[in-house]
Amino acid sequence: MSKKPFPVIDSDSHVVEPRAVWDHYLDAEYRTLGKHALWREEGAHGCYLKVNGKIFRDSMNSNIPRHAIWRPGMTWEKIGELDPGHRHPMTEGASNPQARLKDMDAMGVDQAFLYPTWFAEGFHLVEDPEVAYALARAYNDWIADFCKAAPDRLFAAAMVPLQNIDYALEELRRVAKIPSFRGAFIRPMFLEGHYFTHPVYDPIWAELEKLGLTAAVHSTAGLWNPEWTSHGPFVEKVKGRLNQFFGIMSAGGGPGAGGGASSMFTFTAAPPLGHPIAPIISHWLDNHMFVASTLIGFTVMQRYPDMRVVVAHGKASWMEEVLEKMEASTRTIPLLHTYPVRTDVEEMWEEGKVMLGFDAEERLIQKLPHDFAEKVVWGSRYPHHDATSALDAIAMLTEARVEEPVIAKMLGGNAAEQFGLKRRQLSA
Repeated sequence: MSKKPFPVIDSDSHVVEPRAVWDHYLDAEYRTLGKHALWREEGAHGCYLKVNGKIFRDSMNSNIPRHAIWRPGMTWEKIGELDPGHRHPMTEGASNPQARLKDMDAMGVDQAFLYPTWFAEGFHLVEDPEVAYALARAYNDWIADFCKAAPDRLFAAAMVPLQNIDYALEELRRVAKIPSFRGAFIRPMFLEGHYFTHPVYDPIWAELEKLGLTAAVHSTAGLWNPEWTSHGPFVEKVKGRLNQFFGIMSAGGGPGAGGGASSMFTFTAAPPLGHPIAPIISHWLDNHMFVASTLIGFTVMQRYPDMRVVVAHGKASWMEEVLEKMEASTRTIPLLHTYPVRTDVEEMWEEGKVMLGFDAEERLIQKLPHDFAEKVVWGSRYPHHDATSALDAIAMLTEARVEEPVIAKMLGGNAAEQFGLKRRQLSA
């Protein structure tokens, strides 16, 4: 591992679930139903996600697996130059713990907190509560075994079957006894028509607070699933409509040119937007909505003050404006609500046990590091196409003249506190 002045915790990295989750870890009686409810097919000539028996084929070139293409030594430019006509293999460390540890060493990462990929995309859309419970147990058992490869370095967010709150509480209590789990995965989205502002989820917040598990909130762009109520699928549908219906208006003649006024204009197909919009926009919009509506507006922070929360991915710079607007709104606009909302929102945020994931390239954090230093945790997003290494992050923040003790908090100290981790000591 490259020498660093402090240990680093990667608070936002991913695994890609292998077939073994369904073939070996899923209870035998649920294997057929489980593959019907949620399944990812990585075929040689096409890929798709299956949710509740319906197939949703990749809308992008599956020759370049964006969800698992980055590995140490790659740059974003190199990824952009990959030949889309050639099939590129997924990063081995996405599913193999030994390869993962080697990549962590090369990245300058001492410990990592792991999120899912395909379960993040489709699990909360599974309609059958019993099947969802079985799938959650299967994923959690697999990721627990994954973490056993280095129990002092690898930790995970557990899947929780929110389709049935009783099942969810049972699974939370089970995983809380397994040292690998330091949080429960929460995707900001509507579930069965409910957002997380619904009182039905209050027992989840209470149990997380009681058990000392972190609410690991992570948005998902939704590029591979049919869900439409969060921002990712919505903006992709807007993109699709633009590609389908928008035309470039061009002069096509005029009165006397034959055909009269009706032939004055013609429309030609516009060039497609091409690049997905969802990864650019959706993460911070989903996180913004969750923080503003659920944690602050629905008073979850007030009512469960000891619950730890990490809102990963999607940058952290937007938080300053959210606090400003929430403070104004709570003072001037009556919020008709079951619970009274505190008007000192900024003070509540500073007191609360909530942290946001950040990218080292965020210019506002580089310029105002002390405004964010107590409330952010760094994540690599490994092995996604837009990943960066800890060594890159340290270099960027150092070049921005952020002090080393502040960088150490941002890249490790805060995460250790938020996930309840004992930090590994740097090797001599």
